[in-house]
Amino acid sequence: MKLAEHAGKDLFRRYGIPVPEGFLVKDPSEITIIETPMVVKAQVPVGGRGKAGGIRFASTVEQARSAAKDILGMDIAGNVVSEVLIEERLSIDREIYVSLSVDRSRRLPLLMMIKEGGMEVESAPPAQITSWPIHPFVGIPSYVCRNAASKLILDPQPAAQLEAILSNLWRLFWEMDCELVEINPLVKTFDGRLIAADAKVVIDEDAVYRHPGLIEAAPNLTWLEREAREKGLAMVLLDGDVGVLANGAGLTMATLDNLALHGAKGGVFLDLGGTDDEKVVEAALAIMSKAGQRVILVNIFGGITKCDTVAEGLISAKDKLRFETPMVVRVRGVNEEQARRMLAERGIAASRDLDEACQKAAALGGV
Repeated sequence: MKLAEHAGKDLFRRYGIPVPEGFLVKDPSEITIIETPMVVKAQVPVGGRGKAGGIRFASTVEQARSAAKDILGMDIAGNVVSEVLIEERLSIDREIYVSLSVDRSRRLPLLMMIKEGGMEVESAPPAQITSWPIHPFVGIPSYVCRNAASKLILDPQPAAQLEAILSNLWRLFWEMDCELVEINPLVKTFDGRLIAADAKVVIDEDAVYRHPGLIEAAPNLTWLEREAREKGLAMVLLDGDVGVLANGAGLTMATLDNLALHGAKGGVFLDLGGTDDEKVVEAALAIMSKAGQRVILVNIFGGITKCDTVAEGLISAKDKLRFETPMVVRVRGVNEEQARRMLAERGIAASRDLDEACQKAAALGGV
């Protein structure tokens, strides 16, 4: 889950990483006072916003409001700007790139630093790039911090700040289950301070449940996606009208392909994973019922998952929700015969064959 810049900076503050003073607005009228030159920054989960015109400078309330008015509603790489961050403009002496990520080839976290950060960091020459694999049980040792400061040619004062920042950055990365924490740029000001002028934080989707409150920090989620995440369900919004409820991404892809062969398009997809918990099945179907799909296709392959328990959840949810959306179910695996019998008794079409189920769903969807 990729956090918006302002949410990433909230985490930075919590972990003692210096960031500029600022505030978030969704309407230009919320800007009432400016005491120093400010930067108005679009909050979108993609890079390149500066080149797209999503970053402006302002010295007065009128300038800030005008900049915010221009940026709000802007489309940046398919993301419509709904909020802007107003923060102090830094006196920049140098810009440095710093990141912690997962090096899958080494199977270790990787600390990377580039002497010249900023908008053109992708084109930095290899000589400016330095990286260190980090053992997760050790963290970033002092000698790596000293080596980094030496390679960046930092004076003693900012070098000491760098060690504190890297130490705190590691704690954030490790404790918050991050896949990436990036500061670009880490600014060295003319008065010798190191400040994170930007923040990119990506949290492991499978660990979000361990961090209550992060769902609200995720940008560009619909209310339905937020509800799904709050209930611990993996959800994908597609543009079709056949809702798909399955247990596993691979099975879902096969289901979507088969639907396409019959002229239908998948819409909302919810992944049950390996669970057969009746309450989880009920929650998934409750969300699916709110998505406005013309038909719901449930595809369950019972290995760890028991088909009859899933059937119980579907029947219970249908009774409680009293929704009239047509449902087609395909079940294979553990207790499949019992599951199909239970569903058939309640008037729910239950198939053993995937192709047959997809054909039925396509027909009920009006294809």
